[in-house]
Order: sequence, then C-alpha cells, then structure tokens
Amino acid sequence: MTTTDWWNIELEGKPDFEAAMKRVYAWYEGEVLDRVPVRFVAHNAAFNLGGEEGKRPPEEQKKRWFEVERRVEEYAQSVAGKRFHGETFPVFDPNLGPDVYAAFYGAELTFGEVTSWSHPIVHDWDDLEKLQLNMENEYFKTVEHLMQAAIERCEGKFLVGYTDLHPSVDCAMAWRGTERLCLDLIEAPEQAHRLIDIANADFHQIFDHFDSILKAARQPSVCWIGLPSFGKFHVPSCDFSAMISSAHFAEFSLPALKKEIVPMTHIVYHVDGRGVARHLDHILSLPEINGIQWVQEMGNQRAIMQWVPLIKKIQAAGKGVIVDLQPDELEGFLDVVDPRGIFLWVGTEDEEEQLAIIKRLERWH
Repeated sequence: MTTTDWWNIELEGKPDFEAAMKRVYAWYEGEVLDRVPVRFVAHNAAFNLGGEEGKRPPEEQKKRWFEVERRVEEYAQSVAGKRFHGETFPVFDPNLGPDVYAAFYGAELTFGEVTSWSHPIVHDWDDLEKLQLNMENEYFKTVEHLMQAAIERCEGKFLVGYTDLHPSVDCAMAWRGTERLCLDLIEAPEQAHRLIDIANADFHQIFDHFDSILKAARQPSVCWIGLPSFGKFHVPSCDFSAMISSAHFAEFSLPALKKEIVPMTHIVYHVDGRGVARHLDHILSLPEINGIQWVQEMGNQRAIMQWVPLIKKIQAAGKGVIVDLQPDELEGFLDVVDPRGIFLWVGTEDEEEQLAIIKRLERWH
C-alpha cells in the first residue's frame, strides 16, 4: 500500500493510531513488527441496547434499535475519556443484527435485547420473483442514518463502521429457513443455486454503497470485527456450513465465497465453531483470504489449548489467525505457539492488565 492510500486519524483515546495500524497491516501481510497485535475485547461480549432479555415486547425492542440519535449518543458517552490500548479501536457499529442483509430484500426482523432474527419468506420457488433489493426500505435507511449520525459525532472520538453483511448462503438460509435449505441442497439443488445467486448478486453494490459513505467521511473500512483497512475490508462467513458436508460446501458455498472476496483488499473469514472448521481446507485454499477469525464455542469448548493444533494448521497454510483467549491462558499459549500470524483477542477491561500483556508480547519471539 502506498502512502497516498494511507492516512492518519487523530483519536483522543487512541493517540498511537498510526503505530497500531502498522501492526494490523503487518498482520494482514503475514508479518510481525515489534510484537503481535492484540485487541482487548472478547468476541462473545454482548451487543446490548440496555435492559434484560424478555423484559420488552418485540415492538418496543424494534423501536429502541431504530432510535438513531440515542444509540449514537450512548456510544459516544461510552468511549468518552477512555484509552484504547494495543490494537483496540473505538468503532461505532450500525448494527441491526446478522440477518439485516436478508431484510434489505423484504424479510422481516424480530428484535430482542442483543440481537435480531429474520423469518423465512421463500415458501415456494415462485417466491424467488419477489426477492428484490430495496435500498429505500426501513432497514437499509436506518443503517444509513446510523452511519451518518455517527459520522457527524465521531471526529476525534471514534471510528464508524458498516453493518454486518451476510450475503450468499447465510442470506439464502434466512430467506428459506435452515431445515428447508438443508433439504433443498439434496432435493432441489438447481433452485438452491438460484436462491444463493440472488443472495449474492447485489452484494458488491450494497458493500460499495456503505463503503462510499465511510470513504467520503475519511473513515477506513471497518465493521464489527474491529480491524480497520484503508482499502475494502470484508468478513465473509457461512454459519450454515456447520450443517452440511464438505462436498456440499464445495458445491454451494465455495463458488459464492469466491465471488464475494475477489474485489476486496483485506479479508478475514469468520469460522464459528467446530462445524464450520471442518471446511477449513477449502477456506484456506483461497489466496485472497488474509486471515481466519477462530471462534470456539462456550462451555468445555472454550479453553484455547485444545485448539492449538487447529491454530497451527492455519499458520502452516500461511494465513493469519485471530485467537480469543482469557488472560490466565496467555502464558501457556505463548509457550507452545509461534507468534507468526497470531492476532490475540484478550477479554480484559483492566487497564493495568492490558499494559502488562502488551509488555509480555514485546518479549514473545
């Protein structure tokens, strides 16, 4: 990347923005500068709009999610006076839930306290004709309004991201329903391919629309994952793939994935649990992918040491890997893993502990 593609952003809580970005860019390129990058956040930290799950009816929940000014103001207050260490960046996420992409085409979302979910709208194959992108619907316009309101407030305070986008197979799952789509791959593969093609057809138009809003405001490309890029940054995923075979992944998911990623500058694939991880060979085969975000499940799957062989497999393929661990797991992990390609996410809000971890990582070679 040339110097004309790079610009520094002055943030009160992130005076070392440029140095942190250099470490992120080194990670994208498979290199380590003075230390591996570290982000002080746990992946499973809840996105919370306040209150307790189940305390409000869905209509009131939706209203709260659509309260643009309140959401931006509450985020601005949450980062005021806070210092962001390591490669942790303050990013406002204009989030309406993981199925918002499907809602751009007419799916309805039901809102809970910390997430939302869609309802199938393709009940028979004639319904495919109804799937039309509507950039004027309430979901699309609310994402725009969240971004624009945040941009008006963010200067010197925080970055603004674009919303979580799930095109391709996960969007097809939202439109059709999980069980039905599983059966479709076997019983109606031609229609399934067509559904996935529709779910992918407008992706770059949608992405570029939101990206242009950020670029016009001199914001980098960044989303919920918190890794900025001065080009185009995308987090592809296929959570549906946890339920299908490797052969079906190769037939249905891989071609769609290739179409998603080709024009992007930086790509981190979201691998959510063991079911998705069984498709790693396919995912790692794509040279455009810079790294893998490994998300282990909760409970007895959470401890990181059991996943060291998987992490080393990703490293051996020449890809970076985001590793989410607890502070008390750090020393054991550093003892057995090479720093090459590692991007640590450590779930601690304790500032002294964060600084101590940074010092420790400076000695990890």
